[in-house]
Amino acid sequence: MGGGAGLRAAACAYWARRGLPTDPASVLAAPGAQPLLLALFASTGGEVLLTRPCAAWYDPLARLAGRLAHHVAVPAECGGVPDPFALLETVRRIRAEGGRPRFLVLSVADETTGTVAPPEILHEVCEAAAAEELTVVSDETWRDRVHDPHATVFVGPAEMYPDRVVVLTDLAGPLLPDAWPAAVARFPTGGPGPLLLSRAVSVLTALRAELSPPVAAAAAWALAEPGPVRARGAAMARLYGILGAAARERLSAAGVLCRPPETGPHLYADLGELRDALAARGITDSVELEAHLSAVLGRPVPGGHRFGDAPDALRVRISTPPLLGAGDDRRRRALEAADPLAVPDVAEALSTFGSAFSELARA
Repeated sequence: MGGGAGLRAAACAYWARRGLPTDPASVLAAPGAQPLLLALFASTGGEVLLTRPCAAWYDPLARLAGRLAHHVAVPAECGGVPDPFALLETVRRIRAEGGRPRFLVLSVADETTGTVAPPEILHEVCEAAAAEELTVVSDETWRDRVHDPHATVFVGPAEMYPDRVVVLTDLAGPLLPDAWPAAVARFPTGGPGPLLLSRAVSVLTALRAELSPPVAAAAAWALAEPGPVRARGAAMARLYGILGAAARERLSAAGVLCRPPETGPHLYADLGELRDALAARGITDSVELEAHLSAVLGRPVPGGHRFGDAPDALRVRISTPPLLGAGDDRRRRALEAADPLAVPDVAEALSTFGSAFSELARA
């Protein structure tokens, strides 16, 4: 339970290469990030603080563990981390109402918005978390898929606030196939870390949440980052960057607001500027917007209400991998192409994508 010696050693080496020395006794592995986060939430009392927007699976896990979840707005520059002043205000309000804020879940390389939080904003967030004695859960799943590693600086909260940060990394997607659930967590050796780890092991044991040996072996091999894994990871990050920039260009042409994507395969689009045109089509909230775009594009386009945003905010999360087409052969062709946008399937998908949003902009 919690991962074998080989897997834990590979995880320690992975974090050490990123400037985070780690003791194998402080590492837990599980079949996916969800069991690990659930075990954390269930390991102690108190409320959970999440960003707005955040990953769709954070809030349900907090409820499953019997924890109240409070959403905090993100700054204008990025998603994944709370606005520092809004965080302090929310914590003090919770305490004034008799609550006990315990966990802050953030994601510097944010899967939902595709942005990377600047170090200066993260530093202010960590100062606020330290002042309020919050335990930070840092979801760093997409830290290695930054589109331009030379232009984007990733700094994790464990480097600033080491005694109260649990680092969570989901391997399915960035390092393993999506259908192979595996994740690792790094617990601090000081502060509440040892107690949280002990209780998390108990929860995982009760859930029988252990990795199967074949997936554990694949996870250990991937965490060692041999040449093929590094090469494919770099190609994935490049492809995500090209697709993200092309999708944002078409969104902007239709009057849709979207932060520039910097990591991973997603963008977060705000159609608030098109409110009148959407209302003329009977679309007044993100639920109706999700249904319309999913039908037009022929794939799920989840609305912002699934990520903690208010339904009337008219926001959606857009995934770029569907632009590559269905099937491994088409994806591999785009991955290996010198210019992925020139691949016929990708060009056609981008044209359809742009037309869907341009049509929405017309009253």
